[in-house]
Amino acid sequence: MMKNKETYKELILYVFFGGLTTLVNFAAFWLLNRATGEEAYLVNNAAAWVIAVVFAYITNKLWVFESKSRKLRIVIKEVFEFFRARVVSLFGDEPGRWLLVEKMGFDEFSFTVFRFDFTGKLIAKLVLAVIVVILNYFFSKCIIFAKKENRKE
Repeated sequence: MMKNKETYKELILYVFFGGLTTLVNFAAFWLLNRATGEEAYLVNNAAAWVIAVVFAYITNKLWVFESKSRKLRIVIKEVFEFFRARVVSLFGDEPGRWLLVEKMGFDEFSFTVFRFDFTGKLIAKLVLAVIVVILNYFFSKCIIFAKKENRKE
């Protein structure tokens, strides 16, 4: 019963902070597109990704998976594994975005809600975000922040 409660708490926190991470990513992407133009959408996406990954690492370590270790070698290992897992996600995300926008015509779709423009590029980002969140949870739960009894240290 206690294990279920901890699992639900962890999932709820992951979804909450994952939502905030997604907002950080989307806001950075949107702001970068506004500042540099949408022609640089792949570069802007990569920059937004870096900002979001730093935010996600901090929130996942401290509040979601409650990694208590402050030993430098473990923190370095966690950071490396976290970024490595996110790079795997990015390598699915970037080509996926290119495929949806350039080859599947997502750029033809756009609409405005409360003066906020949802372009095809942003819609493609949303579609891919769902897939990435699922992959990232698996990587974080099973590899990066696995509890000590499940981890080989």
